[in-house]
Amino acid sequence: PCTACDKCKKADDRYCVIKDDMRTLYPKIVAADGLILSSPIYFFTISAQLKLFMDRCYALGGPSGYALKGKKVAIALTYGDADPFRSGAVNALRTFQDAFAYVGAEIVGMVYGTGWEPGEIVKNKAVMSEAFELGKTLGGG
Repeated sequence: PCTACDKCKKADDRYCVIKDDMRTLYPKIVAADGLILSSPIYFFTISAQLKLFMDRCYALGGPSGYALKGKKVAIALTYGDADPFRSGAVNALRTFQDAFAYVGAEIVGMVYGTGWEPGEIVKNKAVMSEAFELGKTLGGG
């Protein structure tokens, strides 16, 4: 996890000083035109793994701005309750909206739906169609 040491704000390469697999991801994130972020909803928000990733993207900002500025972001979520409010999906959606507005990235779309069991969501034709269209939007075509 991010330790809030702020050394990334002083480093020339603007990447986190923690020596782990994020070091291989940072250049790929910077080079990408966009990101697809996906998570199940666990206890009313995004998974801990995705939150850790987002926290570590803090290192992509510095005096000259955020490396995520101008990037396109697509969001895909699954949750257990049929209602996005009761499931907590709205908390996750708000997290994305706030975080990416702050860094200047554009959320081009969100797709979400109910699924209790692994693989169940692919049976939902409407959600799968939305996901396909969102992928086209993110890809520019």
